[in-house]
Amino acid sequence: MSTDAMPDWRRMATDLAIPAFLVVAGTFVAARLLDIRPWTAPAYDVWAYWLTRDGMDYAALSPGDTGAYLYSPAFAQAIAPLVALPWPVFAALWTALQAALLLWLSGRHALLILLLPPVALSVLLGQLDLAFAIVALVGLRWPVVWALPLLTKVTPGIALIWFLVRGEWRSLTIALGATGVIAGASYLADPQAWSDWIGLLHRREFPELGGGLIYLPVSIWLRLPLAALLVAWGARTDRRWVLPVGICLALPTIWLNSPTILVALLPLAAAGAATPAGAWLRGARGPDAWSLRPLPPPRPRGTVPQGEEEPATIKGAEADGHG
Repeated sequence: MSTDAMPDWRRMATDLAIPAFLVVAGTFVAARLLDIRPWTAPAYDVWAYWLTRDGMDYAALSPGDTGAYLYSPAFAQAIAPLVALPWPVFAALWTALQAALLLWLSGRHALLILLLPPVALSVLLGQLDLAFAIVALVGLRWPVVWALPLLTKVTPGIALIWFLVRGEWRSLTIALGATGVIAGASYLADPQAWSDWIGLLHRREFPELGGGLIYLPVSIWLRLPLAALLVAWGARTDRRWVLPVGICLALPTIWLNSPTILVALLPLAAAGAATPAGAWLRGARGPDAWSLRPLPPPRPRGTVPQGEEEPATIKGAEADGHG
């Protein structure tokens, strides 16, 4: 339905959806910038990232601990210029970045999706779920971004089976090569931190129930093979939606906020074609790829006026009915 044919109330809701999201997100960012409690309490993942300014003590930390930084030294080194900022400024900037990622992924649906408990919790905590959702979408075109999950959560890198099964050796080489180069440079900068982080991985510690922790009590060793099989099947059958699902399934621990990664499914589906990410995936060029306005509905095949090209579609999504 075009916007002209919509009832007045629905047109108004559509027009106000993005401004309303910006108001809500902006208020949250402002609360953190102004150091208003509890939004800047030292109890979130974003607090753990900021604490890396004082170094990384992997030996004394375990999953679920407040302020526990568990990612590789490479990620801490990458965000070092940001964590040098005062805590409220860093927290505000990190939250604004998450809001921008969510807006690109979901467009005018952003506020409704933000109200979902896993998404709201992910933004509150400052987790990397939305960044992983972006990786699932852009990683097939820009394989270098797979360095992010590999150098943070590690196990979601199982999704690279997609390239292996499809024989896309160049993309696989770029993904692994970029990760190796970043890790190598990081190791040269701080070899002791890398030794301590590898020791943390060898301990194979998992959070214990209690203290308000909420996570899926299913071992990674059961979930990882399932994730690998799912991604392999999706690669063979051109079903791209398996990537965000596989990443989520392969996380070391699936927390309450982890399903936020599945926001990446929206741009892949027909209903998400009007999102900025959906437009980008479908081959939109120029401002259309970043527009936050609804795109016009696609024309049926065979009705494209002479001189225009048929718009690109996504293999494995709504084009073949498997999205």
